[in-house]
Amino acid sequence: MKHFLFALGLFSISAVVSVLVIYGAARYQMREEAPVPNTVIETESVNEMEGRAAANQESITPVSSRYFLVSESGFLLVFCSDKSTVCLYTHIPVTDFPESERARLMEGIWFSDMMDVYHYLESYTS
Repeated sequence: MKHFLFALGLFSISAVVSVLVIYGAARYQMREEAPVPNTVIETESVNEMEGRAAANQESITPVSSRYFLVSESGFLLVFCSDKSTVCLYTHIPVTDFPESERARLMEGIWFSDMMDVYHYLESYTS
């Protein structure tokens, strides 16, 4: 019985010491460092182009790109203006559209920008 109480006491003391050591180590790791004055936080960003204009204003022309929405293999694809580069795989089946629109999609529909394509698709799929 005496050995049992001795072992129980030794275990209790060891457990308390272990908990205190773990708590102290955790506190040490979470200790905050004092901030260094006049330093920039890493997450800050500086907009270097703000307030600057292009040097040659005459040569700036807006890029006009057109997009071609067409049904291929039962799904809708968006091609760039050259009709060979796929801009967007929609994974939308043509069966989600009414018959009148399916005929138009088989021939292909031109859009002036990608937002028009998104609005068109959203109007029929949502």
